[in-house]
Amino acid sequence: MGFMTFCNIGGRKMEKTIGVGVIGLGMGRDLFYLNNDLESRLEVRGICASTASKVEASAKANNISFWTTDYHELINQKNIDIIAVYSPDYLHAQQCIDAMNAGKHVIVTKPMVTSLDDAIEIARLQKKTGLKFLVGETCRWYTSFLDLKRLYDDGELGNVILAEAHYVHEIKDFFTKTTWRLTAPQDFMFGGVCHPLDSLIWILGDVDEVHCYANKGNLSAYPIEDNFMLNVKFKNGVIARIFGAYGIIQPPMPMMGLSIFGTKGTATATFEDFKPSQLKFVLDKFLQNEPATIDYPADMTGAYGQGDAVRRYMAHFEDCIINDKPTWEDAIEGTKTIAVLSSAWESAKTGKIVKIEYEI
Repeated sequence: MGFMTFCNIGGRKMEKTIGVGVIGLGMGRDLFYLNNDLESRLEVRGICASTASKVEASAKANNISFWTTDYHELINQKNIDIIAVYSPDYLHAQQCIDAMNAGKHVIVTKPMVTSLDDAIEIARLQKKTGLKFLVGETCRWYTSFLDLKRLYDDGELGNVILAEAHYVHEIKDFFTKTTWRLTAPQDFMFGGVCHPLDSLIWILGDVDEVHCYANKGNLSAYPIEDNFMLNVKFKNGVIARIFGAYGIIQPPMPMMGLSIFGTKGTATATFEDFKPSQLKFVLDKFLQNEPATIDYPADMTGAYGQGDAVRRYMAHFEDCIINDKPTWEDAIEGTKTIAVLSSAWESAKTGKIVKIEYEI
């Protein structure tokens, strides 16, 4: 098994014809490799962050000609074709909308946005403008998850009976590194649970209804619920469990996991920042329950050990722009995840099962 490549399969040096502007220099720095990637047409030509001294220093260190603390100045640069949004979650919506209204293609890190209304507005704007939009959801680009998806697509797992996914990550130590998570605060339903939920939507499609319990770990000054248990029913009848826990002490289990239980086989993929990952699967046709195991080396690149996944989705986005293809997770697809997260909050507050209902 292996993952796919998207652009410049021949390996010849490419002319840098597509300009990229990056908002946010946390994970946004993961895109700086583009300027030295001879097989990509993409080039970071401008960056934006809130602290002038830091963004200026970053621009000089990486030979990027334009920098600013005002993202409006960035999106109005004529030599920039793509805006990459890596700012705090609550800023995503307006920055994406402004970029698209300026005629720019957009890639936005997860979560796409933090409200269903904003997601719908962006999806409608994508349909109106015809611009390319990609949610940079790294879970769809881990090698272990990609190979699990391939098992499913190839029919090796059969019809899906059950599924589950989790993302568990002690978060309190991040508050000193990225203070906005505590002061805004970050909404971990959108900023955390989006990972496992989106992985299941990627494979199983639209969700019909959701029920959620939530509580607060009280391990920090974080003011709202930070642990979540979701039960979802997909429109195809599959039921699934989603576990997102952030107000916890880091448990001795893989940080991320995705499991599909099918009529022909069961598969589980894992991922952890800066650690090796795995895919394990049992196929009924082999007449034994001993799992096959594929080990993947740790991704040691990028701000959070996910640089390889970022490179894969940037190559995909480049291919979609050049060859006018739909992206794997455009605004319409991304809205599916945001709608379920919004409904999960409603369920947590009311105690009721909530149907997923919206129109684009």
